[in-house]
Amino acid sequence: MSRCPGRRRSARNAGRHAAAPQGFYLERGATGLTILGILGEATKLTADESRSFVKQVLARVDGRVPVVVGASSPGFAAMGELAQSVMDMGASGVMVAPAASLKTDDQILAYFDMVNETLGAQVPWVLQDHPVSTGVQMSPSVVLKILNSSPSCVMLKHEDSPGLAKLSAIRAASTRGEVRRVSILAGNGGGLFLPEELTRDADGAMTGFAYPEMMVDVCRAHAAGNVDRAHDIFDAYLPLARYEQQSGIGLAVRKHLMVQRGAIASAMVRKPGPKLSAADVADIERLTRRQTRRLGEVQAAI
Repeated sequence: MSRCPGRRRSARNAGRHAAAPQGFYLERGATGLTILGILGEATKLTADESRSFVKQVLARVDGRVPVVVGASSPGFAAMGELAQSVMDMGASGVMVAPAASLKTDDQILAYFDMVNETLGAQVPWVLQDHPVSTGVQMSPSVVLKILNSSPSCVMLKHEDSPGLAKLSAIRAASTRGEVRRVSILAGNGGGLFLPEELTRDADGAMTGFAYPEMMVDVCRAHAAGNVDRAHDIFDAYLPLARYEQQSGIGLAVRKHLMVQRGAIASAMVRKPGPKLSAADVADIERLTRRQTRRLGEVQAAI
């Protein structure tokens, strides 16, 4: 995560070591990591692979930053088993999104009552609100009820889109004393609304992008009160961030870029997964060149 200095915040974002991408993120200023999220390839791993991956990441991070592990699962037995396993390994907490089968507010609230029961009082957890992938719409009032009934929920991963009004509503409720203040980290695709979310009092970013330093630098500039510079930095990266968020090939684009940057050794996407065409690669190369030039202009303007 990428968090804004001087704000209340929680773990994840932002990273070269071909076999250790977490080093890539930490070198670029990440103040935490989130792994096994729902938009990567976590769902394609076996349970043993998931635990092995978490173990390797925690060993290499060695306590330098918090690590949150995605534990969303259709079944509570699997959720509880994975959560207990990764907490025993040294994870800082787990992240849970609502199950896709939930249709009503009452079902959502009952589901998270069962999440609390499954995880127990000693496991800090992150509420992931990403209706694009889950199909579950949680209104601000439902989010507030979940937070009020979940003492161990310490963070909201805000990924609704458009979701700026929801973010403002939740922050306003905490100002009025209707709910305790929790960390809110912006997760909208590659940080596509990050400057605006920071202005609405998000604490930082918790999302993926092949250039995590964008989120780190935007957060730092915004926290320092230089909002225009935060927007200038963001604008330089926006075309490539937008390209990386394409439905269908976005993960392949990110892995291609991370290989190019030395973060990982292979751009292979587990089946079923897309492959980039020659035209896709040409697009990426063009956008990368333009981004490099624009970043030089932003730096020269300081």
